[in-house]
Amino acid sequence: MAATDDHTPHLSRQEREDIAENQGLSAISVYGVVHQEGIDELARPGTSLWWSGVAAGLGITASVMAEGILHGIFADHPYRPAIENLGYTLGFVLVILGRLQLFTESTLTAILPLLTRRTPGMLLATARLWGIILAANFTGTFAAVALAVWAHSIPAEHVEGMLAISRHYGELTPLEGLTYGIPAGFYVAAIVWMLPSSRAGAPFVIMLFTYLIAMGDFTHVIAGSAELFLLLVSGETGLGHAAALLFCTLIGNILGGTGLFALLAYGQVADEMRR
Repeated sequence: MAATDDHTPHLSRQEREDIAENQGLSAISVYGVVHQEGIDELARPGTSLWWSGVAAGLGITASVMAEGILHGIFADHPYRPAIENLGYTLGFVLVILGRLQLFTESTLTAILPLLTRRTPGMLLATARLWGIILAANFTGTFAAVALAVWAHSIPAEHVEGMLAISRHYGELTPLEGLTYGIPAGFYVAAIVWMLPSSRAGAPFVIMLFTYLIAMGDFTHVIAGSAELFLLLVSGETGLGHAAALLFCTLIGNILGGTGLFALLAYGQVADEMRR
C-alpha cells in the first residue's frame, strides 16, 4: 500500500539509527525520519495494524486508571489536580515507547508521505491506516473498560476514581471537545516530531507534553474514549452525547495534528527537498 516519493529518500533502519544518533538533527533530517516511519506504517499488513492498535487502546487506558488511583489517594490534598494529572502521562509513555499504533500519532506520520506524494493511491493508503487504527484503538479502550467494570479487574475504589475523572470530560459540549482537541492534537504531533532527536530524554518529552494536555483540560480522542466508554457502561451518559463528543474531539485532534503541525512541519522543509 505504500509508495515512496521523489523528494525524500527511502531510509534503511540502520540509516535511521545513524541519523537518530546525531545530536544536531536538522529539520529536514527529522522530517526524513518521521516521513520514513509513515511509509513503514502505511506498508504494514492490516492485521498487524489492528492488533497494535488494540494494544494501544488497552495501554492508553492506563492514563485514566492512574489518574483515578491518584484521585482517590490524594482526596484531601490541596494540589490533588496537579498530582493526579501526572497519572495521565503513563499511558502515553507505555504506548509511544512501546511502538504501539495510536491514532493521534498517525495524524503526523501518515500525513507526511501524503503531503509529499499527493496521489489517489497514497490517499487511500492513509485512509486505510487511519480507519484500522481508530477502530482498533476504540476496541482496546472499550475492552479495558469492560474488564474493569464487568469483570472487576480493577478494585472498585479505583473505578470510582476513574469515574470521577471521566465525568469532567463527559460534561463538555461537543463544541468544547472540538476546540480543546486542537491543542491536544498539536502537542501529540509535536511529541512525534521531537522523538528522533530526544534519544534518552524521550520519556521526559512524552510526560512533559501529555502533562500539559492534562493540566490544560485539552481533549484526546483515544484517552477520552476510555472515559466516555466508562461513563456509558456505568449508565452515567447517553450514547448520543458520547458519540457526538467523541466525533468532535476526533476532528479537533486531526485539525491540530494534521491541519496545523503536519502542514507546518512540511512547509519548513518543502523548498529544501525540492532543491
